[in-house]
Amino acid sequence: MTAVPATAITDPDWLAGQLRRTAALYGDGGPVVTGTVWWYSVSAMLVTPALDPLVATGRAMDPALDAVTLEVVPDGRVLDARSSRPLGSDVDEIGKALAGTLDAGIAAVAAVSGAGTRALCAIATDAIANVLVWAAKTSGDAARGVVLAGQVVAAVGGHLPRPRFVDVGGTPVVRRASCCLIYRTGRAAKCVSCPRQTPAERAQRLRMTFG
Repeated sequence: MTAVPATAITDPDWLAGQLRRTAALYGDGGPVVTGTVWWYSVSAMLVTPALDPLVATGRAMDPALDAVTLEVVPDGRVLDARSSRPLGSDVDEIGKALAGTLDAGIAAVAAVSGAGTRALCAIATDAIANVLVWAAKTSGDAARGVVLAGQVVAAVGGHLPRPRFVDVGGTPVVRRASCCLIYRTGRAAKCVSCPRQTPAERAQRLRMTFG
């Protein structure tokens, strides 16, 4: 893996290279599909350094691009991220910091790939919600992740849709507002929680996965 400063996301040349690698890895469904697939993966990595410690310790690390380092493998996937700077426990401050990072990433991906900003914003909401719920499940209090997700997304700003959840076997699961479009690459099926399924199909697949 190669350590790359997260500020590289705003470099059009670097980002274009990442999208070419993504197309080679998953299949080339066109620039909008490739940009959306890449952002779906990377947005989760960008919010994790702040939100995992927020759940574990009550204090976030700074998600600002200049504080975050990405771990990138040669095929273009970002497998980990870390922040070098503590931030604190104030949700409004955390939301503001996340907004700076996510808005910069969304603008860059939209400019290079042509993906729509509303779709990319929905992916960001689902990334925040998923990271918080899974972290809270690990700590034994999944309901806390649901509450935090609503608070954090609201603090990021009204341009992000509100997170939604569905109960599956007594466990909260993100009811996604976004689609990663990976099924349009020709090499993958729709995700278990993909919103581009019938409600009945999605519910059945979620029950099979989460009980």
